[in-house]
Amino acid sequence: MHMADALLSPVTGGTFWALSGSLIAWSARKTAREQDGRKTALMGVLGAFVFAAQMINFTIPGTGSSGHLGGGLLLTVLLGPCRAFLALASVLVIQCLFFADGGLLALGCNIFNLAFFPAFIAFPLLFRTIAGDSLSPGRIGAASMIAAPAGLLMGAFSVVLQTTLSGISELPLGTFMLFMLPIHLAIGIVEGAVTWTVVAFVARTEPSLLSSETGQNSHRSIIPAAFVIAALITGGVVSWFASSSPDGLEWSMAKTSGIAEPEDRNEPVHKTLAAVQKQLAFLPDYGFRKTGARAPQTSVSDTPVNPGTTVSGITGSLLVLLVAGTAGLMLGTRTKKTETAGE
Repeated sequence: MHMADALLSPVTGGTFWALSGSLIAWSARKTAREQDGRKTALMGVLGAFVFAAQMINFTIPGTGSSGHLGGGLLLTVLLGPCRAFLALASVLVIQCLFFADGGLLALGCNIFNLAFFPAFIAFPLLFRTIAGDSLSPGRIGAASMIAAPAGLLMGAFSVVLQTTLSGISELPLGTFMLFMLPIHLAIGIVEGAVTWTVVAFVARTEPSLLSSETGQNSHRSIIPAAFVIAALITGGVVSWFASSSPDGLEWSMAKTSGIAEPEDRNEPVHKTLAAVQKQLAFLPDYGFRKTGARAPQTSVSDTPVNPGTTVSGITGSLLVLLVAGTAGLMLGTRTKKTETAGE
């Protein structure tokens, strides 16, 4: 559900840049005030895992489409809303800048659509209401299977509204929504199942991470190592076997307008941002740069085993680990300074 720049007007894209930027700043301030260093320290590790997981497009049977995890609800359950928003924003920024996944103008929209709804709507209103403080697999499962699709559907609906506000007449509101919502419901069900599985694992191995109480763990945790290993294996190996079918957004566009790839807009803002992104993206479309003919716009390589995919998965995971981890470290340091000042 990563939007391309061609789907947005400069006004719409700029508005959501400002909105997402404000949410990042607010989340950083709030995280710095919260006294829970154990979760802040995990931002990089869990962000790296979500980056790798997003590379895995899975086929939606009977549709000719594919989907990938958003990871927003999973991050929110494990980190809390503000840390999750920051971690997922880090994932999306790195995907955009270095892998050309999603447009630079569309970055604010992509952060809002994929991070805001699961972190600040689906988690507090649905997941917490259903699961509460229970570690029961049944309660966690019910909460995941309801909240994950709901968050993804809200994000999909937001995509439709953003294209409408941008005046994309080829994607009329009603028809586009008719295809976007059902396909993302199917993707959301898979996301709910994965969230359920991972959260249940954490509940068994380190239940204190799911507690609302703050403080440091008194024992050595296996969670960081487990998620780092999972990220490297997923991004470096499992990503070879991702589906090459169009994702839910591309599929919905094709069904609505007959064109899966929007034509590049010839406006100065679009051309400038596209040029900037082209210079920054050293592994465009999660593969090595191709000379000559323009590389096809796919999420991952069409070949089962591709060195570029492996390099992209490992490099991207490590970049997210560095960026989100550094942010977590800085925010954790500010938290300690605040605690010391208050003594």
